[in-house]
Amino acid sequence: MKTRAIAARALQRVTYQGESLTEVFQHATLQNLSVRDQAWVRHVCFGAVRWHGRLGAILRELLDKPIKASDKDIECLLRLGLYQIIYQRTPDHAAVSETVEASRALKKAWAGSLVNGVLRRFLREQAAVLAKVDQIESAQYSFPTWLADQIKHAWPQDWQAIMQASNEHPPLSLRVNGLLVTREQYLERLKQQQIQAEPIASTEFGIHLPEALAVTELPDFAQGSVSVQDAAAQQAAVLLAPQATMRVLDACAAPGGKTCHLLERYPQIELVALDNSAKRIKQVYENLTRLNLAATVKVADAVDLAAWWDGQTFERILLDAPCSATGVIRRHPDIKLLRKKTDIATLRQQQAALLQALWQVLKQGGLLLYATCSILPEENNLQIEQFLKTQPDARVKAIKATWGRELSVGRQILPGEQGMDGFYYALLEKAA
Repeated sequence: MKTRAIAARALQRVTYQGESLTEVFQHATLQNLSVRDQAWVRHVCFGAVRWHGRLGAILRELLDKPIKASDKDIECLLRLGLYQIIYQRTPDHAAVSETVEASRALKKAWAGSLVNGVLRRFLREQAAVLAKVDQIESAQYSFPTWLADQIKHAWPQDWQAIMQASNEHPPLSLRVNGLLVTREQYLERLKQQQIQAEPIASTEFGIHLPEALAVTELPDFAQGSVSVQDAAAQQAAVLLAPQATMRVLDACAAPGGKTCHLLERYPQIELVALDNSAKRIKQVYENLTRLNLAATVKVADAVDLAAWWDGQTFERILLDAPCSATGVIRRHPDIKLLRKKTDIATLRQQQAALLQALWQVLKQGGLLLYATCSILPEENNLQIEQFLKTQPDARVKAIKATWGRELSVGRQILPGEQGMDGFYYALLEKAA
């Protein structure tokens, strides 16, 4: 099957069947493509999902009637063709002819005339169509209305910047393994391989690469010298700051980035990495193995203490709680399609249950770091404010930093600020 037809099927599974982009790219049909074709499919699918709202509005202007449910693969093919024309600057004749040809590869030759007509009409009327569509806010920013409304309510002065940053291609951010190499040494290795890079000012071990590349192209990646991790996520280990020999819990550990960073910075700690997904916990093992680090890894629901807790308290706990992930949409644009308004209440309940359970296993005088990659107050400072009302022995520890902004409780980074993902942190101490 032609690459564009495979891309259309992949996009259909995300848009209309509820699969994530990560899941889609693990399908055998994509894994069997060449490295170059896989990269192309990944790029256009990410782009078409990122601009789903705008591309949908354009199609509604161009189509006389909606495409029926059984032919959503053709609609997705049209989305890809429009994405190529608008965002990839693909030559007009190539975008049209190759998209028409892909309709035949989908065994729907009848759709060739429809694809040809729609794309050629867009080429003729492009300026007028885009001008009309971009008057619609949900199309201009390509955010679902419910989420746009929540962001506006939470951040009335910043909502436009948040949405714009969330639609940009994210930088490739790295974390150098300080056990093996200094940041300066690794920057020199990148320079020797003519890979442009610069240190991330808000981190001790972070490096920013303006141009993305495969991790296999990074010097000594397989040997554990470096990992991929956004600068915002790199703040967790710094804030938790366990001392040598302390017992530390990473309560929602997968895929293991923060687990490994804690062990790189504080190799003498006793760390327990916990996650409720047996599938995702494999990533924790893989990261620990590549970085030559050791931790006690368990598969269990952190709320179910009887299933995993041995009765010994922890001096430090990292709760990287399940959340809406609204701060990392630039990396995972499918969040805009897959996340539903009703999910927020469910997530808040999960977060509250985790806080209540893990507070029981925190030693007096110990610290719990609550983290999310959300920008919604309901999951962040409002969640912690509610927790503080129920726990008289909980004390807020101020976070003094050059990044993010101070809230009523904790600190918030908005998407794109200092080049970082959207993240929230609150540090709590259990009174003796």
